[in-house]
Amino acid sequence: MFKYLKNDLPASIVVFFVALPLCLGIALASGAPLFSGLIAGIVGGILVGSLSGSQIGVSGPAAGLAAIVLAAIASLGYENFLVAVVLGGVIQLLFGILRLGIIGYYFPSSVIKGMLTGIGIIIILKQIPYFFGYDKDPEGDFAFFQIDGENTFSEIFNTISGIISGNYSAGATIIAIIAMFILILWGNVLSKKGRFFQLVQGPLVAVVVGIIFYVLTKDGALHITEDHLVAVPVPDGFESFIGQFSFPAFGAIAQAEVWIAAFTIALVASLETLLCVEATDKLDPHKRVTPTNRELLAQGSGNIVSGLIGGIPITQVIVRSSANIQSGGQTKMSAIIHGFFLLISVMLIPTLLNKIPLSVLAAVLFIVGYKLAKPKLFKTMWDLGWKQFLPFIVTVVVIVFKDLLWGIGIGLAVGIVVILIKSYQNSHFLHIEENTDGNKFKMTLAEEVTFFNKGAIIKELDRLPKSSYLELDVRKTRYLDNDIIEILEDFSHKARERNISIKLVSERGIVENPPSYIEFFNLRKKTQA
Repeated sequence: MFKYLKNDLPASIVVFFVALPLCLGIALASGAPLFSGLIAGIVGGILVGSLSGSQIGVSGPAAGLAAIVLAAIASLGYENFLVAVVLGGVIQLLFGILRLGIIGYYFPSSVIKGMLTGIGIIIILKQIPYFFGYDKDPEGDFAFFQIDGENTFSEIFNTISGIISGNYSAGATIIAIIAMFILILWGNVLSKKGRFFQLVQGPLVAVVVGIIFYVLTKDGALHITEDHLVAVPVPDGFESFIGQFSFPAFGAIAQAEVWIAAFTIALVASLETLLCVEATDKLDPHKRVTPTNRELLAQGSGNIVSGLIGGIPITQVIVRSSANIQSGGQTKMSAIIHGFFLLISVMLIPTLLNKIPLSVLAAVLFIVGYKLAKPKLFKTMWDLGWKQFLPFIVTVVVIVFKDLLWGIGIGLAVGIVVILIKSYQNSHFLHIEENTDGNKFKMTLAEEVTFFNKGAIIKELDRLPKSSYLELDVRKTRYLDNDIIEILEDFSHKARERNISIKLVSERGIVENPPSYIEFFNLRKKTQA
């Protein structure tokens, strides 16, 4: 685990700077104490990171739960709400024991890509007001209709009006532009110049420059006011620090409202986690597969501990996870270390953290959002045909104009309709035959294979031992879903690492260890047409 510390440590610093304002902002958007968001971030990093089977996923408070948490706290009170968080964690443990993690495999790739792209767009749109020092809505409020009465686009229009009228923070805007320049220069030029620029990440440099700028301009015309800075609670001493923790009132455990809130938290948190796991595995350069049932057990344990000490609910979070991947994180140590950074910083240097301009962190999140929602992806999905593009674009649009869960739900519904239209002839089946010598396997795909078969195919491929030989027969396959092609493409990377040889048998002949399944099957489709 420590083998990749040189990669994980710099990545953990970037994740820390991304997570810090989101922990605070999501707590504020949830109507919870600010410190409760930090508790969730710390538990999500250290405990869930240690228990999870995901190597690059990062957990913490989730924006998708903010509305649920806000309503639950308003109706139950905070101490009773914490009981619901603990019970929600217990229910998640039961989900894991019942092996319900397989649910995540039944979401089509187009919807997962739409989720990533929609979140990327939301990140960019939501950070525009912070970039220009016109931040009225708390960080982490990712819903279209905001808790301050505005919506995503009206907030941007207000920001533009504020800039025109001069009602904005010039200092915040200047340092945001400087930070953006540093991030682009570091990422595109300096990181290729030497090991030092790879170890010291651009976001860390941008944050340090932002703190220096704030200190130097504190008494000048470019002074950045406190409402444009990070706002970590600052305790007077150890007793004051301990006093920030809240504890559940277990006397409310018999209340029906508490159990309803607990089941709601467990269901939504589990779904968000499983979708994030699926998305994170797709972003992973090594194409590792996260054990989803173990992830539910880890998340349930995290929510039990978070609720016991006053934290809000935890899920695996795509914003932090993608920042981790983009920064070169290789193992779970980056998530764990980022949790320790949160813990140490809020205990020892909260005053220093409160000198970080939010506009600098907005610049960091701009880069994260852009890498999730690159314009090239829209063309790629369009080229794959309407069956892939329609669920993708529907998911993106609904996430941007509604919220994450609605986008995923409607995108999934569209994906199911599309696949039912296509899958009217044959039922789906998959079988695998083992040869007598024990290291040669044959897999024959059905006439039509769709994303409903993802779980079975992934399970069988992962069971193949190292240094084995796989014959993949697709001669009878008339329709092969793009999701399955991507699974085969991802498996080819793992196969090389595990010394597994693959022979692809099709009506066009036999290919040994195809370099690209995507190119092969796209060419096959054109040949058939």
